[in-house]
Amino acid sequence: MTGMAMILAAGEPIKYFNVLVIEGGPIGWLLWLINFLTWVLIIKFLVDIRAENILPELTRNQIEDLFESKQYRDVLEVTEGDPSFLAHIVHASLAQANYGYAAMERSMEEEAELQSTKMLRGIEWLNLIGNIGPMLGLMGTVWGMILAFQAIVHAGGTPNPADLAGSIGIALVTTLLGLIVAVPALAAYAVLRNRIDATCSEALIVSQDLISTFRPAPKRG
Repeated sequence: MTGMAMILAAGEPIKYFNVLVIEGGPIGWLLWLINFLTWVLIIKFLVDIRAENILPELTRNQIEDLFESKQYRDVLEVTEGDPSFLAHIVHASLAQANYGYAAMERSMEEEAELQSTKMLRGIEWLNLIGNIGPMLGLMGTVWGMILAFQAIVHAGGTPNPADLAGSIGIALVTTLLGLIVAVPALAAYAVLRNRIDATCSEALIVSQDLISTFRPAPKRG
């Protein structure tokens, strides 16, 4: 490959990037902004919503050791300041120990639903963005086609192709940008939702096993 050819090849990505940034117009710029915010949210949620935060191994081992030694007051103290999902549901359950096993189990399930709903409500932004992105892209497509038809009308039905290029560019670029926004947002939403369901269910099973020591023995006939 000659030096000039290498320079031209290296310039291709820059040319395409300029097309995506400039040709989209205001709607395209808005989609670029939304795309940036989407990746900020994706990275934040991927860091926050992990097994290490929902069901931390250290907290789990500490609670299990305290349960084995029947130091339930210490469990309450440990879980009170722990932000993990497991600590929340264990604390809520033990706080109802004076009211019996049924109250403990009910409180644990209510807290589990509350905490999981809070996480799901947070990632719902990705679902919203994933659905709005293509709609904004479609809006840009319609706007570009309107501009193209206006160019045809103003030219008396025989427009210069160069006059149509900008309008058609808006239509195509905004459609592409809408998909660039939607695909990672919806993919991340699905991954995070499955992660929340799986890890919270595992934490709930662990908590149920822990408080099973409070289950009253069956009455003998």
